[in-house]
Amino acid sequence: MKILVTGGAGFIASHLIKRLLEDGHEIVCVDNLNDYYDPEIKLKRLEQFEKQINFEKVDITDFSSLRKIFEKYKFDKIAHLAAQAGVRYSITNPDVYINTNYLGTFNVFELAKIYGVKDAVFASTSSVYGESLEIPFREDSPADRAVSIYAATKRACEIMASSYVRNSDMNITCLRFFTVYGPFGRPDMALFKFTKNILAGEPIDVYNNGEMKRDFTFVSDIVEGFVLALNKPMGFEIINLGHGESVHLLKFIEVLEKKLGRKAEINFMPMQQGDVPQTFADTTKAKEKLDFNAKIGVEEGVSFFVDWFKDYYKI
Repeated sequence: MKILVTGGAGFIASHLIKRLLEDGHEIVCVDNLNDYYDPEIKLKRLEQFEKQINFEKVDITDFSSLRKIFEKYKFDKIAHLAAQAGVRYSITNPDVYINTNYLGTFNVFELAKIYGVKDAVFASTSSVYGESLEIPFREDSPADRAVSIYAATKRACEIMASSYVRNSDMNITCLRFFTVYGPFGRPDMALFKFTKNILAGEPIDVYNNGEMKRDFTFVSDIVEGFVLALNKPMGFEIINLGHGESVHLLKFIEVLEKKLGRKAEINFMPMQQGDVPQTFADTTKAKEKLDFNAKIGVEEGVSFFVDWFKDYYKI
């Protein structure tokens, strides 16, 4: 099949492209290669398969340019992962999130409808649960208490997807990702920053005075769930993709310290604006609808990341 992957130079999308190529699909990747973080790592991700894919430097907020891509390639399916990421950045730069995440997603869905691309999978986030008090988070848990513009735009896109499915013959599955980590991860995320600072002998900042828990999900498990969803159009669905275990952040740091053979110097900080103390996925629906089961635990996943980090930076 010919599959459009938006945001293809990103962390998760680049892993997805690798898997889709292995499965024999033709891939068209669009990305604007912005400088939210160092574009060099984005280019390195693309270098893994640059001769195997069609890459188009396009911003999904540019409807006319994106339309030319749809006209040129005639897609069978869409993997929509392009977005402005980062919870805290959205507090100070909300316009970027409205334009990229909401209007950009409208452009993707609208062009899919115009060009008859019936099947799409959308990368959403566990952040939509916000301050929900129902733990673990189920897909029918309240998702109307967003604590960041990032989360609000992702929830708005889910509602938009529902409308497109209702008013067309499209199938859109929205996958709510839980704290994804792994090789080629984003430099602004905790594991990357922790690893970098510990190796450099610099302190790490731990928020909410260490009282944080996350459902850490290894990137290969997320990719597996995404592929399962691409292969099973279901009308409109929202499905959690997580490991199904909420791990204390200090335990996560202990695992990292053991792998690195070094102790972390920790600065305990108050809770950051836009953050939440815990995430925890109920993965019952993912198992029932997709036969999804996460395989990589924290110890193994952190080990994979550290090995990649040391190799990438020649440490």
